[in-house]
Amino acid sequence: MPSLLEISTHFFLQIVVILVTYRLLWPLFRRLGQVQVVAIMIAGFLLGPSVLGWAWPQAQEWLFPTKLAIGGTSIVHPNLTAIYVVGQIGLVLYMFLVGSSFQLDIFGKHLRQAGATSATGVAVPMVLGGAVGWWMAVQGGFFTDGVADWQGALFLAAAVAVTAFPILAWIVYDSGLMNTRLGTMSLAVAAVDDACAWVLLAVVVATAKDSPGGVYLAVGGGLAYLLFMVFVARRWLARLETWTPRRGDRERAGGLPVGQLTVVLLVVLLAASVTDFVGIHSVLGAFVAGLVMPRGELLDRIRDRFEPLVGYLLLPAFFIYTGLNTKLSLIFEPKVLVMTVVVLVVSFAGKFGAVGLVARSQGMGWREAGAMGALSNARGLMELVLLNVGLSAGLITPELYTVLAIMTTVTTFVATPLQRMFERSAWKNGMVFGPSGEEPKGSTPPEQPELPSVDSARV
Repeated sequence: MPSLLEISTHFFLQIVVILVTYRLLWPLFRRLGQVQVVAIMIAGFLLGPSVLGWAWPQAQEWLFPTKLAIGGTSIVHPNLTAIYVVGQIGLVLYMFLVGSSFQLDIFGKHLRQAGATSATGVAVPMVLGGAVGWWMAVQGGFFTDGVADWQGALFLAAAVAVTAFPILAWIVYDSGLMNTRLGTMSLAVAAVDDACAWVLLAVVVATAKDSPGGVYLAVGGGLAYLLFMVFVARRWLARLETWTPRRGDRERAGGLPVGQLTVVLLVVLLAASVTDFVGIHSVLGAFVAGLVMPRGELLDRIRDRFEPLVGYLLLPAFFIYTGLNTKLSLIFEPKVLVMTVVVLVVSFAGKFGAVGLVARSQGMGWREAGAMGALSNARGLMELVLLNVGLSAGLITPELYTVLAIMTTVTTFVATPLQRMFERSAWKNGMVFGPSGEEPKGSTPPEQPELPSVDSARV
């Protein structure tokens, strides 16, 4: 068993390798019109068994060990546990930052459109994904023996319907869309889609374990948490803006009052714990905690100081953890390759087609509707979280994990360039995406780029 010093020393080295790898990849991905999170996600796969493990297996196993043998028994390596925990902290804090930046005023103006788009963005992919999942379960080899056909259908329905809320938030930030109808509605639709997907996953996990009470806990507990945060906690937290810090608090927290900062962190971590307990995942709890925080100078300061640390140090640990569970070599099996193609087609068509068409029917211009359909295909982070839950719960095989990991990578990779294609089309026709939709563009100084920069330092 390695000592605590050996574990921490090796962990620091792992983080250094992760950061260096993604920074080396970033110039290439920037030229491809991507945002930094895609480079971080790909870095996780490159450092796993699929690429580094194939090219130099001894180095990969030494650098990112997953198992530790003690007296003939194999256990999870402590460094893998450390990577997982740090990645989860990054996820929770990142989703809180996303919720705290959510434009509630813009969303309120377009509530009807967001509701109709969310419903369609969930229903159509779920139907298509459920059909493919049922077929997979009948074929065998993609779900474990204890998973019934209908459970496999529900799992894949959730996997196809999900939109990676954290990844989408990063794209919206980096693309300068946070204060637009397109960005706000895309995030709102993604939040609803992800909540539905997690309820489906809770149903599958609970029934697979013969625990139907888990389903009621997920639905009832999630609803109770949401109501409490909106109608009770929001009023309590409003006092943070009028709280007068004691002398010295602001200086000791680097410009942030210690008391208020402690309360914020406690709320976020408790919210994550509650939603994890009821079965709808910590990221949604942290997002709601960010939503109900009072807007003002305190929240602005917290975001400014936390965003770089969370986005570029803590969150990459999650991607390397996911990459260690992906084995791309399985794609060369004919059955796996066929299923990969089918899942890719169904996933892309179900999201892009359904969301784009219903957004157009709700009054959006065709370019804005197309951009929204493109953004809804960014499945990255939430899809990977869902896959890890399915794998750890013994629901899916490495073959299905690999199929969905490839689908996640491809759909997320395509989302930003496709969205920018619609945005450039609008720009060429004298329009931009604004708070009210497609609006006539104003005069842009010659030294400014025509479109938002993709390498923004903001998460």
